[in-house]
Amino acid sequence: FKAPSTDHPALYRDLLRTNRVHWIAEEPPAELVRDKMMECHFRFRHQMALVPCVLTLNQDGSVWVTLVKPARAITPGQFAVFYKGDECLGSGKILRMGPSVYTMQQGKNREEGPKKEEIDKIGPAT
Repeated sequence: FKAPSTDHPALYRDLLRTNRVHWIAEEPPAELVRDKMMECHFRFRHQMALVPCVLTLNQDGSVWVTLVKPARAITPGQFAVFYKGDECLGSGKILRMGPSVYTMQQGKNREEGPKKEEIDKIGPAT
């Protein structure tokens, strides 16, 4: 799939999964172990701004990363690097990604019920 522009919604995703995360402290952060979820920041390119996200810890040590807002051009094979404040927590290789914003928008358009005009045609229920 080649997107028609560099800003096309098909390039944006807000969910990805890593392989087993390599934690700098060797253990996952206590909050993540306790709650199975943790807010932090991540980036997947060296110079990019940090993106707020929520990590969900899987039993195999991998994490689901849910981004607060979709990021562009995330690619399997890149490394997701996690931060809490200035501290680097660890990193994991991106294995797979959730649906693109484009796919989600297509789904939403299909799932909407009948349009207002269609309801008006039916007339009020008596």
